[in-house]
Parts: sequence; structure tokens; C-alpha cells
Amino acid sequence: MTTAAHSSSAARSPLGPSTSSNGNQTKPGALVPTNNVTTGDGLTVRTRIDPTLTVDDVMKQLCLNLKIKEPPSHFALRDETDELVTNDNLRKKIRNKVNLKLVNAPAREARETAEKLRNINDKNIKMNLFSLQKYIREEAFAHEFLDHNGLAGLVDVIFSATGNTLAYALAAMQNLMELDYGWADLSNEFILRVVQILSSPQSLINVCRPATAILKKLVEADPSSIPGPQLASSSRSPPSAPPGSIYRYGFQVVFEQMRTERGLLETVVNRLGSADTAMAQYSMMLINSLLAHASDARWEEFISELERLNVRKAVVRLMSLHTIEDLTSCILDFQANIVRVTYRKKTTLVDPDEDETHAAALKSIWAWSKLEEDLDSSGQVLKWRKLGFDTEDIIQEFSEVGVLGLECLKKFVESDPDFSKVILEQLSRPEERRCPIAKASNEVVELLSEHWAIFAPGYSTSTTFQPFFLDFPKVHSLATHFFIRMWSESGAATGDFTRVVALVRSQVKVALRRENVRPWHEVEHDFMECEYRAVRDRQMKELELEDDLLSKVPVRNLRAKLYKESFEFVRQQRIQCLLQGAWFVNALPQSSPREAARRPSRPWRFMRLDTGMKYLHYVDSAVKFPVRNGLEDLPERIDISLISEIATGICAPPPNVLRDQNDLPPTSALVPSPLSFSLLSAHEGSLADQIAPDQSRWADWTDGLNMLRRDGGHVSSKETAGFVQALTEIGLKIKLLDLSGEMVEIPSGLVAGPPPMSNDFFFAELP
Repeated sequence: MTTAAHSSSAARSPLGPSTSSNGNQTKPGALVPTNNVTTGDGLTVRTRIDPTLTVDDVMKQLCLNLKIKEPPSHFALRDETDELVTNDNLRKKIRNKVNLKLVNAPAREARETAEKLRNINDKNIKMNLFSLQKYIREEAFAHEFLDHNGLAGLVDVIFSATGNTLAYALAAMQNLMELDYGWADLSNEFILRVVQILSSPQSLINVCRPATAILKKLVEADPSSIPGPQLASSSRSPPSAPPGSIYRYGFQVVFEQMRTERGLLETVVNRLGSADTAMAQYSMMLINSLLAHASDARWEEFISELERLNVRKAVVRLMSLHTIEDLTSCILDFQANIVRVTYRKKTTLVDPDEDETHAAALKSIWAWSKLEEDLDSSGQVLKWRKLGFDTEDIIQEFSEVGVLGLECLKKFVESDPDFSKVILEQLSRPEERRCPIAKASNEVVELLSEHWAIFAPGYSTSTTFQPFFLDFPKVHSLATHFFIRMWSESGAATGDFTRVVALVRSQVKVALRRENVRPWHEVEHDFMECEYRAVRDRQMKELELEDDLLSKVPVRNLRAKLYKESFEFVRQQRIQCLLQGAWFVNALPQSSPREAARRPSRPWRFMRLDTGMKYLHYVDSAVKFPVRNGLEDLPERIDISLISEIATGICAPPPNVLRDQNDLPPTSALVPSPLSFSLLSAHEGSLADQIAPDQSRWADWTDGLNMLRRDGGHVSSKETAGFVQALTEIGLKIKLLDLSGEMVEIPSGLVAGPPPMSNDFFFAELP
């Protein structure tokens, strides 16, 4: 027998009787075995495996020594957790002396599993599916399973099974869909079946979790998500997926099936309150995917349905819980998605002639006012000016705040049963003393948009929960009532509009401070009880430090433009840090006792993002060493697409790691480090648990990984948020210095001049 794979049975050992499993001492001069291997017959042999050989060579030697007549390619080795032994992990298994099992090779197992799935009535179908959900992640198994029409059998089981059998089948499908091939031919009927499973309140939690993940994956598999550079095209039509591509589904395909089961979205929103944190997390991730990928054709319908179901209130309830560490990232993603929704509403023009919902909203506002249409002294229609607009051109009046302004005004009107009395009170005053309520409402929308940085889609830097932002209309109503009260208490006239706006801006900053920890009743108190004199005194102090110039519309627009540029600049910087790579300490997750019991075999890990931005390549090491450029020194990798969340502050350094003060901040063993982060998968748990050496590297990597995501993700660190804000303010001041140096007067707004008296003119071409 060669030294490649010595074997010994429990009864008799080629290495000598001293190495048998009966507990006798090792015979002097005998080779020390490295691993126990258990055959399918229950026979345990002790083997010495040469770590320099490949797995194929090891299997040949093992089959030869065990006198197995079948080809070695029919067999493979797995450890006690059913992880397949490969050339990548063989040395690690040998070094750790892991107990191994001699089993069918993945290709052989896949063929047999595909065959068994064709017989749905097989009494062992549940056990086969239980194994399938684990093995399907292996590429060799998946290829053979798909080649033997295993997918069709799996789909048939999903259509017919119930209970735990259905749960295992869905989990297997979920794991299969982590591959970027093999599931391009799923039918609309299959999607509808998953929708029906999810929409049933009676479905088991272990059934709903994988079903939710499957639907999320289908939503994200749209043509615009095809990885790699997109071909330039002058066409405005959406890109199409090539034949055989999995990127052929997307929001539109999934939502069409969701529309046939009206209860689905309501059930998903209700599950946000599930006692099962994982179920709440899966539901939140599905909602986020739908929000991020919603198509223009169904956007309004989908958003309106979500608003009707009070999804924001459900998320605010989650924010108030104290056991939601696993949901933090999902909630911040939801906030970022609502920023996009709010921005889209703000930039969607109000057009009652073309949109029935706009016309209905305006009709409701007018009805609540209980006013009659009149003619002014010049014979012009007097309607909307009674509510406080400057003109009767309603499209122009909402041009800066769009549908968001219309919705906020409508909710403000409907939330106040005395609105008609408030309007009549203003109309009873001299014209110059009337508070322009409708105009004030729009200005409050602008102030709140500025406060919450509603500048552009995909640019959200909030690192904390913003429950008041999620209740935008309610805050708007409070602030608008405050505007009306300040107008009255200050004795304001028409020319004082900007002065009152400044008072409201000051109060918004105070009332909405520390939003993530303040109770709602304090916000109400700040808006409803604060007196004019106190607000004015505070504002005067603020004016000593801040130029009124910053409140003008052109400057606000300039700030929004610079904010986007600053965000993109910081995003590129963070991603560059990932491309360069960095050393981290391997950490212990705190999420479960099973995970906490795991000990990293080596204390250090170097990670680097590849230039294609698809994988994080890494190497674990006992000591830090100079890592060459490229990926040659980094044999392992993590698929970026598997990362569903970047959780922070939930890992601790292992107690067996000796930490140098220059490499890692001091912290107690098994106490979560504030500089830790975990890369979590929706169904595989933690893919990596690391501790950064300092705050700067922690911010670079947590925010860089979040910013890599297609939907923009969210910013985790205050450092990154601060950089974006600082760059914006510096850029703004430089621009304003250029203008002030040239003595340029910045208007508060632009007003079009009167139309020409005649159109009898032409433009001559300059020489």
C-alpha cells in the first residue's frame, strides 16, 4: 500500500493492529493516520492521506485499498456536515483530522435524485428533497441534476406537495436559483404557484421563507440586471435577455401574477410583524426588491397598494423593537427606497387634464374648502387663489413639488375638520394679511425634502432610523399648521413670506432632531406649543451663523446637484478601497450558540474585490504578509450576489487570537466589536465575519459593499455620510464665493416675463 491513502478497518489495520479503533497504542514506527473514513456499509477505516495529492488520486487509492470494484469516479468524500471534499479544502480536512464519509459522487447522486423525483409517491421523497436542498449548491451536482431533467421533477413536487415536503422542495429551488444558469424556463404557472403559496395565511413559516426568497430572486432577475457592461443603444426600449438567460423575469413578470392573487401583498406586509425574525427579514427583503425594481407601467399601482396597506407604519413598528439587529440593514434599505419613491413623486408633474387621480385629488381639496368659484375685479376666474396659490395655473403652482405636494395638501386638508373655517378666517382678512395656505403647504414640502435630503434617487446617506420621515404627510401637516400660526402671531403680510419660511425651517431642524430616539409626542409639542418669540430669538442667533442666501431656490437646487456629485465621488472612493484590498481579523458571530462555537482556524484574512466586482477574493493566514497585486495569492472567494445584508457590530474577536494594539482596538473576548461586520446570505447564514483595524477601514468596507448593490443600498457609517455632506457644503461655498466675488444677485425665484406683443419676428444667423 502506498503512503497516499493507507486504510485500516476496525478489525484489522494494514498500518498495524495498534492503530485499530479498539483503543490500543500506536505501534512504534507506524505511520500516524490523518482521518477516519466511513463507508456506505458502516465500516470505519483509518487512513493516512497525502495532502499533496488531488481528490481524484485519493479516491483511486482509497477504492484500491478497500477493494471496491466500481470506478473511483462514482464516489466522493464528504465530512460529517455533508460538505464535499474538494481540491480546495482537502488540506484543511486533513490538517483538522475531520471524520469523512465515502458516498456517491455528486454527478451520480444527482442522476439518482433526478430519477427519484419523477416518482412523487415515493415514500422516501421527503428525505431525497432534504438532501437535494444541500447538494444542489454544488456545481457538479447541479449540472448533472439539470442535464437529467431534475428541474421539471422538482417543479412537479412544488405543485403537488404540502407541509415539510413542500418546504424542502422550495428550499432546494431557492438554492438552485443562486446559480446563474439552469432556471431560465420557469413558467408563469410556476410563479403563480409560488404566489399562491405565499398568499395563504395558513402556509407554514418554513414554507413561506424559501417561497419569499424565490419570488425575490425572480423580481431581481430582470434584463437590466444582466452583469457586465451593457451595450450602448439609442433605443429607449428596455434591454432584452439573450436566449437561455435567467435574466428574463423581473418585476413586470412577477407583478402580473401577484395581481391575480390580491391578498399576497397584504399577507407579505402582515408578516413584517411575524414573531419569526427570519420571516420578517425575508418579507422586508421582498418588499425592498419590489420597490427597487418596480416598472414604470405598474409603479403607481404598486406604490398605491403599498400605501393602502400602511407598510410604512409596519416598518416604524419594527424600528421601535429592541430585538431587530438582523433587520437593521433591511430597514435602512427600505428607508432608501422610500427616498426614491418620495423623489419620484416630487418630480412627477401634476396634470389634472391627463391624470384622473390628480383631478380627483384637486376636486377633493376644493370640496373640503366649501368655497364657491368667483370672478375677481378684472373678470378673471377666482378659485385656487382663494386657497393661497399665486395664480390659477394649478400645473405651474405644483411644478416644484409635483404629486408629492398635491398628496400632502390633500392629506393636510382631509386631516383637519376645521379646514374650511381656517380658509374663511384668512379670506376675512385684508388681502395683504392673508396667509397663503396652499403656497405655504408647498413650501413646507420643500423644507422637509431639504431636511431629509430628497435630492435624487439612489443617493441616501442616512445611517439611522428615520421614523418621522416615513410619516412624511403627518409631519407636513404639523409643520403647515405651525406656518399658519407663525404667520398670525408675527402679524405677517404678503412681503413677509420668506421670513416666515425661515422661522419654519428653524423649527423643523429643532423638532426633527435626533429622530431615531425622540418620541412622537415631543415632535408634536415642538410644532404645536412653541411660541413665536422663542422661535424668533433662536432664529436670530442662527442667522448670525448662517446666510439667508442658502434658503433661496437656486441655491437649494445647486446644493442638490452638488450632493449627487459628492455622493458619487465618495462611492467611487469606497469601491477603490475594496479593489485595493485590506487585512481583517476573523471574528466570531454572536447570532447563535452554534455559530459562536465555531473558531476561525487562522486569525487573519485579506480580502479584495475583483475588477469585475462580482467576487470578494480572500486568503486566511496565521500572520499578515505582503499580498501581491491581482488574485494569485487569494484562492478563496465569496460571490457578491449571495450577500443579502451587511450587518455591523455583531461579532467578537475569538479568545484564542492574540491581538496587538496596533492591529485591533482592545475589546473583551466574545463581546461584539463596534468595528465588526458580517456578510450575511439570505439562507446560508454568515459568509464572512470580520473586524476592521480602525474606524476608517470599517467605513470604507461596510459602505463600499452597500454601495456596490444595484439599488444603491444604504450608508452604514456616519463617517461616509459626513464626507458627502462636507463635500457638498464645501462645493456650495466655493460656488457662492465665485458669485459673490462677481457681485451677482441671486433671485429668490425666476418669474417669466410677459409674452411678446407680436410674434412677427425672426432669428438671424450670426456670421
